Amino acid sequence: MTTPTTRRGQAKAARRAELLAAAARQMARRGFVSVRLEDIAAEVGISGPAVYRHFDSKNEVLDELLLDISERLQSGGEQVVDRGGTPVQVLANLVEFHIDVLVTKPDLIAIQDRDLDALTDDARRRVRSLQRRYVETWVQVLIAVAEANGHPLSESESRVRAHATFGLLNSSPRLPDFEQARLRALLTEMALAALLSGLG
Repeated sequence: MTTPTTRRGQAKAARRAELLAAAARQMARRGFVSVRLEDIAAEVGISGPAVYRHFDSKNEVLDELLLDISERLQSGGEQVVDRGGTPVQVLANLVEFHIDVLVTKPDLIAIQDRDLDALTDDARRRVRSLQRRYVETWVQVLIAVAEANGHPLSESESRVRAHATFGLLNSSPRLPDFEQARLRALLTEMALAALLSGLG
């Protein structure tokens, strides 16, 4: 998306971002089905009809939210790998990156976990493709870690380990309140233990 250059364009982009943030909060808390565009508009202080200057439908809002988080994860994962390091360092950096997204975008993680099936068909295909590419980034790093440790690992087992770890990490928005720095450390320790189990 290009950055608006006019003052009016910048104001419109800022309002759109504000509406998306409000939608994320409401959908995470109440679920996609229970949220109306009018509810989102009310949270940011505009009328129901005014929201249609920014979005044609509630589904368009959901599509944009979940495409954004999927693109953020997929491109961020590639950047982690491109920075290089030993296989285990890259794996640790992937875990750190994923946790950063979790703690800064918990609403989007919760929506992705619960409302993926409400996406339009085109958005669902694009999200699934981005998710597969993100998973494969982890799979190849895990295989490299296993090879470096003398424990060859199949792609299928690597994929299971990655998905199981995502299940562990992505549950964090539903956890009881916990001091953030300690939560990051605990999730990192648990994720790496799960990923590296038996590969010692």
